[in-house]
Amino acid sequence: MFRRTFWFSTGVAAGVWATTKVNRKLKQLTPESLARTAGNKAIEAGHRIKDRAVGFALDVRENMAAREAELGEALGINENPELPAPRRYPAIENRDNPPYVEGSTYPTYPYNRNEDH
Repeated sequence: MFRRTFWFSTGVAAGVWATTKVNRKLKQLTPESLARTAGNKAIEAGHRIKDRAVGFALDVRENMAAREAELGEALGINENPELPAPRRYPAIENRDNPPYVEGSTYPTYPYNRNEDH
């Protein structure tokens, strides 16, 4: 009697285990689950590609700076060049507070492009 009960319990446990495994696999094979899995894998692949591209860009930038330094030393252009003297007069004069020039007439209204809109 004990033997029959043991094998019966073992069979029930195996059946429950097999049913659970089959149900899990069926849930994994639904269209929604497959789409979610594919989306997650695509996102992970995108992150890996982005990380590699960023690493490559940083390597290129670092090597480019090193090569520029080498070329600068070889050509002798690393010294600081002399800057031109600053201008005495601004290229565009301030219309809000124009300089007074005798004999000239400036408009009494401010020129504001946003006034018309």
